[in-house]
Amino acid sequence: MNKIFKILTWKSTNLITAFILSVLVVLSFYGVYTNSFYLTKPDNYIFPLLSIIHFLYIYVIWFKIKEDELPDPKMRNLEYALYAVMVVYAFKIYESIVVLNSVSDLQEHYIPETFFPMITTILVLYCLLFIITLFSFAIRKRQIGVYNFENFNDNLNMWQ
Repeated sequence: MNKIFKILTWKSTNLITAFILSVLVVLSFYGVYTNSFYLTKPDNYIFPLLSIIHFLYIYVIWFKIKEDELPDPKMRNLEYALYAVMVVYAFKIYESIVVLNSVSDLQEHYIPETFFPMITTILVLYCLLFIITLFSFAIRKRQIGVYNFENFNDNLNMWQ
């Protein structure tokens, strides 16, 4: 596990996560069956709105590590919100698998040539996002510390 932490530092993990999130935000508007983008469907805006929580978590991790700060209750609450967002990520993985397996039901219909490459890319990106998010929790625990608020006031030095 230590080798993984040496290869994937907190900076590279944050950059990879930001890149994957950015690509998936754009692809959330993409229709794999029709090979076009749909900006008028309200369902397509759910993932971009929820990804704001993840982008905020990336920023908080960066800030806490850069400033060598301890974890605080706001960061803990943000991480708990990200746990809920991870349920959405798991659903998107499931949804992508269902779409990929639905091609046998649609043999009579025209399926664009980009269907398999795009749905495979989307599925891989969602899986990578899920795994790297779990890894970022481990990085937070290792670099910033655990959430120990019982003696929070004892560890707080206002004059530093």
